[in-house]
Amino acid sequence: MKILVINSGSSSIKYKLFDMPKEFLISKGTIEHIGEKGSKFSDHYSGLKTILEEFDSVKAVGHRVVHGAEKFKKPAIVDSKVIKGIKECCAIAPLHNPANLSGILACQKLLPGVKQVVVFDTAFHQTIPAHAYIYGLPYEYYQKLKVRKYGFHGTSHEFVTAEASRILKKPLNKLKLISCHLGNGCSITAVDKGKSVDTSMGFTPLEGLVMGTRCGDVDPALVTHIMYKKNISAQEMERILNKESGLKGISGISNDMRSLEQEARKGNKRARLAIDIFIYRIRKYIGSYLSVLGGLDALIFTAGIGENQADVRDDICRGLFQYLGKKPRILVIPTNEELMIARQAYKLIVPRA
Repeated sequence: MKILVINSGSSSIKYKLFDMPKEFLISKGTIEHIGEKGSKFSDHYSGLKTILEEFDSVKAVGHRVVHGAEKFKKPAIVDSKVIKGIKECCAIAPLHNPANLSGILACQKLLPGVKQVVVFDTAFHQTIPAHAYIYGLPYEYYQKLKVRKYGFHGTSHEFVTAEASRILKKPLNKLKLISCHLGNGCSITAVDKGKSVDTSMGFTPLEGLVMGTRCGDVDPALVTHIMYKKNISAQEMERILNKESGLKGISGISNDMRSLEQEARKGNKRARLAIDIFIYRIRKYIGSYLSVLGGLDALIFTAGIGENQADVRDDICRGLFQYLGKKPRILVIPTNEELMIARQAYKLIVPRA
């Protein structure tokens, strides 16, 4: 069965075509600059039409959707109710869900009758207990506004923990794992018996680790303090926290870890400081999740930095487990979110007898 996996961004479409259940990658690609001046793609419909002209016999489409809130705890076959639910989640994911939805609606027109499955980044984290996802705010904000920790990168964390189970030759329900997704966006997840029990990202992807351009954890009062002192709007403050902070903001150079390592070796102190903060924050989260899990079978590194920056991994792990009776395995596992989406789509569409 040919399953096309789509990741629709605001101005791009990334895709992979798999032959399932063989998990053979037939094709992959990216269309960019959708809707931008001079682009031949005016919208997601025209972009997807071009993609689909390359293929025949697509039997199903799997879509990445960033936010499912509490409405979606698992993948779902697209119908009017699911589309309505995704639209309702747009309010808390205005940069992502509308773009994801554009891809879904375009596929409905281009592939009438073909089943579509949506897989949510937040779904894997719906097993996190209330004491870990409720913030110390008036409870009515959760009740009325659905303000809580949701977590992201769930599809990636789910994929690499399943791979860890295969590598360790132990069932997931027998393992305690910490998964570190370290790229331009970064998150860490504690996984106990195959279930997410805590994760570093929160209501938005801004919480948690210092990232490429995101600040991660800060004192909330700093936000209003800076706004008052600099006389800037909420929108501008949000842009600074998301786009001008993190490694880029601290170093003043770049959000690319490779560039920062080069500059640090030349003696650039702010580049070195940015790297040290990045590593310290990760070590601190790992330590807290060790306490949550009460032990650890493996520490997993994935995504761009996690997979490719050996010096960063070594610095994170140095002396980290010296007080444990048994040191966990350190695993570097390339993530494959698209394959995970294809697996979940196939499982949903072709249930086992």
